[in-house]
Amino acid sequence: MQNTANTAVPGPSEPLDTRALLEDPHPAYAALREAGPVHRISGPDGRPAWLVTRYDDVRRALADPRLSLDKSNALPGNFRGFALPPALDANLLNMDPPDHTRVRRLVSKAFTPARVERMREPVRRAADELLDAVEPAGRADVIAAYAGPLPITVICDLLGVPQRDRRDFRAWSDALIAPDPARPHLAKEAVGSMLRFFTGLIASKREQPGDDLLSDLIAVRDDAGGGEGTGPGGDRLTEDELTSLAFLLLLAGYENVIHLIGNSVLALLDHPELLRELRERPAGLAAAVEEFARHDGPAPLAIRRFPLEDLEIGGVTVPAGETVLLSLASANRDPGHFKEPDRLDPNNGRMGHLAFGHGIHYCLGAPLARLETETALDALLSRLPGLRLDMPRAELRRRPTIRAHGLISLPVAW
Repeated sequence: MQNTANTAVPGPSEPLDTRALLEDPHPAYAALREAGPVHRISGPDGRPAWLVTRYDDVRRALADPRLSLDKSNALPGNFRGFALPPALDANLLNMDPPDHTRVRRLVSKAFTPARVERMREPVRRAADELLDAVEPAGRADVIAAYAGPLPITVICDLLGVPQRDRRDFRAWSDALIAPDPARPHLAKEAVGSMLRFFTGLIASKREQPGDDLLSDLIAVRDDAGGGEGTGPGGDRLTEDELTSLAFLLLLAGYENVIHLIGNSVLALLDHPELLRELRERPAGLAAAVEEFARHDGPAPLAIRRFPLEDLEIGGVTVPAGETVLLSLASANRDPGHFKEPDRLDPNNGRMGHLAFGHGIHYCLGAPLARLETETALDALLSRLPGLRLDMPRAELRRRPTIRAHGLISLPVAW
């Protein structure tokens, strides 16, 4: 991979070593970081992109308003992302202010610290119910039996998704986040299924509102008169924004949390002394979750961005409209910011990790993700003594995508 740190004109795109980033990403990112702060690569969609690797550059770029999330600011032919219909694409991951500010303000009320803390008891109940089902067997796959179902339960309860409608969601999510190259039609089918699902769910909640976030958002949309955009001093959602917001909350609320829980459990199995410490002193779990997120977070890359003007990042001039990828995984292991970054140590006092982003696009659901992961680990450690890996460590496999960093399965025994 070519180092273009001192080059103002883009050099030829070279293929990203996806195998290294999938199987053992941190050494691969370390080599890139050492070679230079910014690299010209072929991105996950096969198109040219700029990869930013160092902490200071990534942090500044995350908060730079000159880097747009709106795909309409991409150069024609330069970017090929998910092919989503307008009813699912009008979401916060494709918005800049003022639309981003308006839509985020509406949904942020559901994620205040006080409201999230009130969810701790329901999350623990859900975790205990999942463990009740597997505890007698003495072994289980953490991903399939625990880390996967828990966030689905939590976010579906938050949105008011009926139990009968939850069974297909993981298959849809997998088809979108880690598409099978041999079966490309599955991603398209998943998009169609999710659009029909959310359209139907919104229609049913219009007829019979519930005590849930989606019903509240529908009320905001309909009480505002159903108009497009915003009125003076008021907030509104378009119908596409409403549907897209429900889609994003469910997808993001599942995808990142399942990987954070799974990666955290694996980290504990790799560090038995830390596992024993947290079992004896669960008050340390909150700090441990922050360290797990920094050390091996669920999202290697921030959502792609497009410069609104020619922009210098790390000494490299990135032309307007080209795709910029900010490596959270690399930034969080940057020795220029963190002391001994490859060492897992919740007691180190490391501050300022970027696992949940930074700036106005900081992950809206981060407080809930933290609470779910902390609660899931607390339940697991308190109820399953002797927890151990139930297969050779070297045979564990990650999901085949650099968009997410998570395990396909994690068999354990106790």
